[in-house]
Amino acid sequence: MIGRLTGILAEKSPPQLLVDVNGVGYEVDVPMSSFYNLPGLGERITLLTHFVVREDAQLLYGFLTHDERATFRQLVKISGVGPRTALSILSGLSVTELAQAVSLQESGRLVKVPGIGKKTAERLLLELKGKLGDALSAPSSVASDAQADILQALVALGYSDREAAASLKALPADVGVSEGIKLALKALGR
Repeated sequence: MIGRLTGILAEKSPPQLLVDVNGVGYEVDVPMSSFYNLPGLGERITLLTHFVVREDAQLLYGFLTHDERATFRQLVKISGVGPRTALSILSGLSVTELAQAVSLQESGRLVKVPGIGKKTAERLLLELKGKLGDALSAPSSVASDAQADILQALVALGYSDREAAASLKALPADVGVSEGIKLALKALGR
C-alpha cells in the first residue's frame, strides 16, 4: 500500500525513524545497514517501504536500496521468519554477505545474527537458495569456487567476513586458491 516515503528526517533512534512527510510523521523501522547510511536530522530522505498490517498493529519498514527491500520480502515469505527477524538478519548481514552465506551454504554466518538459531539458519539456507543470485554477482563458477575457498580460509585465519570479502575484490578473477590466499593476506597486512 505504501511503497515509498519522501520527506524530512525528523528523529532517529535505532532501529526506528520518524519521517515528516508534509506534516504527517511516519514511524519507520529500518535495518542497521540503512540506519548507518542515513542523512542528518532535518535533511530530505527517500525510503522504499514495506507495509505490514496485523490484527494489532500497522507497521512500516524502510530501506535505502531496492536490494534490501527485495531481500526483506524474500525473508518474510519464509515460514517462521517475521518482519522483526528479517530486520534483524539485514541488520547483522549486508545483502551481499547474506547472498554469499546462502550460496556457500554457511549456516555459521547466520547463527551469529541475534535471534537466529541453528534450525532457522538451515531453513533460511534451504529456502533462499537460488533466490538471492541477483545480489551476488560471481564472475564464473570456477572463479567463485576459488574465491569461496579463499574467503573460507581467511575467515578460518581469524579475519572478519567483511575484511575477507573486501580483500577478495582486489584479486584477479582467474587467481588460484593458494596464490589468492597469499595475495589477500598481503593486502590485509597493509
